[in-house]
Amino acid sequence: MDDRFVDDESDSLSSYPRTPRIFDRFDDSSSSDEEFSPSSSSFSNNPNCSSQNGVVKAAGKKLDYMIQFLDRKLSKVNSNNNNGSTNSGPLPEFVAAGGGTGIFQLPVRSAVRPDRPPSLEVRPHPLRETQIGCGLRTILCTEKQLWAGGENGMRCWEFEDIFSSGQGEGEGEGEEDVRVGDEMTAPFRESAEAPEVTCMVADEGAGVVWSGHKDGRIRCWRMEMDQRRRRENGLRECLSWQAHRGPVLSMVMTSYGDLWSGSENGNIKIWPWEAIAKSLSLKAEERHMASLIVERSYVDLRNQVTINGVCYMFALDVKYLVSDHSTAKVWSAGHQSFALWDAHTRELLKVFNTDGQVENFVEIPPMQDMTTEDEMKLKFVAALRKEKPLAAFGFFQRSRNAILGAADAVRRAAVKGACGDDGRRTDAMVATIDGMVWTGCSSGLLVQWDGNGNRLQELHHHASAVQCLCTYGSRIWVGYGSGVVQVLDLDGKLLGSWVAHSSSVMKMAVGAGYVFTLAGHGGIRGWNITSPGPLDNLIRSELSGKEFLYTRLENLKILAGTWNVAEGRASQDSLISWLGCAASDADVVVVGLQELEMGAGALAMSAAKETVGLEGSSVGQWWLDAVGNILDEGSTFERVGSRQLAGLLISVWVRNSLRAHVGDIDAAAVPCGFGRAIGNKGAVALRMRIYDRIMCFVNCHFAAHIEAVNRRNADFDHVYRSMVFSRPSNGTAAIMPYLSLPCFVACFVYLSSFVYRCGLPFALCLAVGISSAAQILRGPNGFGVRSEVMPELSEADLVIFLGDFNYRLDGISYDEARDFISQRCFDWLRERDQLWREMEAGRVFQGMREAIVRFPPTYKFERHQPGLAGYDAGEKKRIPAWCDRVLYRDSRPSSESECSLDCPVVCSASEYDACMDVTDSDHKPVRCMLNVDIACIDESMRRQEYCEIIESNQEIRCKLQELCRVPETIVSTNNVILQNDGTSLLRITNKSRTERAVFTIICEGESTIDEDGLASNHSPRGSFGLPRWLQVTPATGVIEPDKTMEVSVHHEDFPTLEEYVDGVPQNSWCEDARDNEVILVVKVHGGCCTEIGNHRIRVRHCFSPKTKDIDSKFAQRGTKTQGNLLHRSSIQNLNTSLDVFDQLRKLHTP
Repeated sequence: MDDRFVDDESDSLSSYPRTPRIFDRFDDSSSSDEEFSPSSSSFSNNPNCSSQNGVVKAAGKKLDYMIQFLDRKLSKVNSNNNNGSTNSGPLPEFVAAGGGTGIFQLPVRSAVRPDRPPSLEVRPHPLRETQIGCGLRTILCTEKQLWAGGENGMRCWEFEDIFSSGQGEGEGEGEEDVRVGDEMTAPFRESAEAPEVTCMVADEGAGVVWSGHKDGRIRCWRMEMDQRRRRENGLRECLSWQAHRGPVLSMVMTSYGDLWSGSENGNIKIWPWEAIAKSLSLKAEERHMASLIVERSYVDLRNQVTINGVCYMFALDVKYLVSDHSTAKVWSAGHQSFALWDAHTRELLKVFNTDGQVENFVEIPPMQDMTTEDEMKLKFVAALRKEKPLAAFGFFQRSRNAILGAADAVRRAAVKGACGDDGRRTDAMVATIDGMVWTGCSSGLLVQWDGNGNRLQELHHHASAVQCLCTYGSRIWVGYGSGVVQVLDLDGKLLGSWVAHSSSVMKMAVGAGYVFTLAGHGGIRGWNITSPGPLDNLIRSELSGKEFLYTRLENLKILAGTWNVAEGRASQDSLISWLGCAASDADVVVVGLQELEMGAGALAMSAAKETVGLEGSSVGQWWLDAVGNILDEGSTFERVGSRQLAGLLISVWVRNSLRAHVGDIDAAAVPCGFGRAIGNKGAVALRMRIYDRIMCFVNCHFAAHIEAVNRRNADFDHVYRSMVFSRPSNGTAAIMPYLSLPCFVACFVYLSSFVYRCGLPFALCLAVGISSAAQILRGPNGFGVRSEVMPELSEADLVIFLGDFNYRLDGISYDEARDFISQRCFDWLRERDQLWREMEAGRVFQGMREAIVRFPPTYKFERHQPGLAGYDAGEKKRIPAWCDRVLYRDSRPSSESECSLDCPVVCSASEYDACMDVTDSDHKPVRCMLNVDIACIDESMRRQEYCEIIESNQEIRCKLQELCRVPETIVSTNNVILQNDGTSLLRITNKSRTERAVFTIICEGESTIDEDGLASNHSPRGSFGLPRWLQVTPATGVIEPDKTMEVSVHHEDFPTLEEYVDGVPQNSWCEDARDNEVILVVKVHGGCCTEIGNHRIRVRHCFSPKTKDIDSKFAQRGTKTQGNLLHRSSIQNLNTSLDVFDQLRKLHTP
């Protein structure tokens, strides 16, 4: 809704209490309840069939979800009434003890998470595979829009449409026209394909958004477009030029309307507003000149600060440009250095480092630090010199010391950047309204600076790297690499903290009463600007109560099969018997194989591949192809992932119809053999999202022999705790294999030598040396220290363990076991099953479930001997056992829990069997068919429910009205007349006794005064910047309750302006000495609300005596012109600067 300027104060007071702009989505300006009606506004804004179709579709979906909810309730009642019946259903289960506590507790899932404020899902988490080449990199808010820049162009969301149905629903477009991954995204406009966007800045004065790109160009996009062009053309650039040879890394609009851009090697250019305004004003037939005019107008700041060939500024990449509007300064920063500039004179004021130490000359020489490789060579050589022939224990002790010393060098390198201490590297920067600047470091450190570049304090609220900062009013938001968002006050006090995303928070922006966060995976969420606050619990309670209106249920059938193939290969008939028939009913097929290849050479080769990040073998590929052929891969199923570790292999196939809902696929492997280094024992796993729920499939092979129960338990514990799917995502991690090479060689030599002295085969010694070296250097989680509270498997909604667990039967002889098997007395055998005993005691597979075993033991058989007579009858006569198993854990805290958003995945087994007719191995293949119910959130429906709650709940509306109240403020004058070099003081008084008042002063427009003393056609500069002859200090600030702040309005001597062509000054002249008038607007609001009070001030500079006389006459007849001026104590509630500007155009300046 566009707010209208209200002249009648009594009318505004009598109208309905107004909610903030966060919910202004409709054009109707009435104050009745219809103003907030989604249906009425929808049809009034878009009175066409497509909009009506959208409303009908949304209503139909809501009805479907309500029917699903009622069906679940009725089916539960019917199942309770039929408990005594013998109808077929899920298989009975055995549940292990020890679940639900410690590392085995279930992940928290709910309709609205209790540990964080309710959020608005603008763009739900898209699957990673859909974002290749089109991921989002940055976001920006204007008064009415949310903009996003990505790898292939720009996007724009209108705030008035942000609560609407998903991009693929109800807007007159077929779902096939919607980009994959954006089906539930709020409606947006998109540009044609463009190079990757690296940075953006909004220019509200010109009504455009500037974007910097990886190809070095700056592009301009109009904010306002009519409805027809929105639908037909999307976003179209209106101006672009080649700004830099390298990528545009940062941009900012200064207090005087100039556009600054930064690139590599300290390159900063200024694009004067005069050239930009001229280009934007050209007619259509002159547009071909626009780019050239701007491109050649730049001012190169490196030339400005170069004296006698010496450049007095840092030569690092300009990662950040920040404008401090309070004092009209600009900060430029790299990762390790800062430079402070005067936005008015463009002079370099100061250069200093991250410790606040002033640097007179910062042309950074090559690093003199000892390289990591040299450091490790010294340690290696020193260790060799100290080595003397001693006993085996002494050798091992020296080996251990050398390995730990070298590994320590690599770990230090892992946390040390290319330019020094990586922990103090600047990764984020923001200027707050009180004139301070905050920076965030990769170590999680937050540093506060004053406007002159003096370091004031440092804070440490979180251990993860600071990725981004943003501010509005009296609050600062911090986004971390861990996905955590924190809220601070202007003094740095922590007000709130929560996990906003499952990946890093890349960028934040404030607009329309929300703080929008862009996650590393591409999702965008909006958080109420008042959070944490009293609104959170109210909205959370209302949203939870309407869960059934946006809950969608899906059903899957997962076929999990495990087989120890004993280094053999299966016939086609065996594979069909195992998987072929059962797969016809399955949506997902998970296959786990063990003992593909077990020779020492194969283990050594596998270890070597793992060290350099490779995996797989020809044998593994044969099995993938063979199973794929059985499943009709390509036509019916698609293989989405696989992982091999020596003899272990896991792979997952999904039906083609399900493929669009499967993604974020990651793999992991944990060796458990010989010192947790060799892959003859261990686990491989795949993790993926299916219907937005996390599912993990883990294929295991644990320690053998009947007496090794504790080792098997330890293997499971090691796998569960150490399984890590996360992949390295930063540059330091990418170069670690090269940095670690000398250290790896040292570890390999020592370990291989030690194992060889113990008498093991040479090939196995190589395998142990390679794998152990990699494990010691890398650790379970790669380079660096991972501060992990819970294992990653604990965060999954569904975990399926399958494989050869090697648990045997206790207290029974071979002959007794054969007799019970022939009589199919499996109940008695199960009582002697080691696995069930350990699970019952809570020592392994804590909290996991298994369907009751009703098939014969699957180990050990003679090859190619059919039937139960094939059990091992050789010299060892191994006791038959259920070594091959399938276990699972879903979201249920108890067996009675039903599928809902609090318990989103419910799994039960409908078939659990072994293929006794398969004779290709000494193990029988096992399969388990799982029926999985999944509760999903329909984010487009949830957005609409969120909106309806805000608009219809009277308690929430009253709270919003209370929170968004503008403090009563008085400005001392409406008119300021300045002489040459004159200064006038504005006094802004906060009359509130309890609330702070936050103010910002902008220039709505500038005009010259004609001979009659009148000014018209006030035109704004870029970003409502000041003219060069005017200085306002401070232009932003915070006024304490019942206090007054003085603002200096100063006329600067008309400076000599220079016109630059290709960075070289060509022409200079004195600025026009005619009388000028500007309209200043003091924008006042509370600490954390978007309701704004505006006070309009006319500032004139009088140069000629004639104009002075006119102004004095004007001052004497103030009553005659008072209609165009505001009383000094009046504050008008205009919510946007554009509202003010629209109103100014209706007024006549006397």
